[in-house]
Amino acid sequence: MNRTTQTVAPSDIGELDRTQPLDEPVWATADPYSRALHSGRGPLFLRRADGWLLPLEVERWCARADAVDLEILGRCEGSVLDVGCGPGRLVAELAERGRRALGIDVSEAAVTRTTAIGGSALRRSVFEPLPAEGRWGSALLVDGNVGIGGDPRALLRRLAQVLVPGGLLIAETVPVDVDERVHVRITDTHNTSGTPFPWARLGTPALLRYGARAGWHAVDHWTTGERSFVALRSRSRKRSAEPATSTAVINGRRPRKPSTDTR
Repeated sequence: MNRTTQTVAPSDIGELDRTQPLDEPVWATADPYSRALHSGRGPLFLRRADGWLLPLEVERWCARADAVDLEILGRCEGSVLDVGCGPGRLVAELAERGRRALGIDVSEAAVTRTTAIGGSALRRSVFEPLPAEGRWGSALLVDGNVGIGGDPRALLRRLAQVLVPGGLLIAETVPVDVDERVHVRITDTHNTSGTPFPWARLGTPALLRYGARAGWHAVDHWTTGERSFVALRSRSRKRSAEPATSTAVINGRRPRKPSTDTR
């Protein structure tokens, strides 16, 4: 994936069915991840060097936020940074509810789709400078994004800098006890592969260990809908969470119409 920093303003595209493709030039690339977000469908996989495949849940990511997602969002405090936002269902849901939220992702396709459905997003790595650093109330690492960078210690240190002191991190973990750091590629059934990148897979026990060593306080861990989560709180310096004030972090210009879709 191209990691060139690029600011993306909210899109003027109106109401969008999240399961339908977008007519944007970005979707014409050969990247299998971009093509999957275009169609809203898989199959798509993470492939290790030994050939092991991890299926990616493209259809769920491109749908509306489901009941499990809504439970996560209900736990968030203050302004919310969605790290590795993908096609943006969580950012768009927060925007629809009037919450201040920003998604970041290194994929141009992900950022384009996020802004198209009413969320705000930047094409940026979490390890690059971000708006309102040190003032985010909550950060999200869902859909496997606790693996970003392949180094959980470095990721937790970085998020402690991004969050307000005492800020909340909600991370999705693998529902088994695993602590794995590997290089993977995104691939499809046509064996079209993207560029290899470092990744990590962590179960709840492993993330709790990394968090404790990095000075994070475990708030809760739970399993719902066959998905597992951990809530951690960063070190506090006697400050409470406050909303981000950066003008780069704004809600989408056009709220989505209410829908009876319960996905």
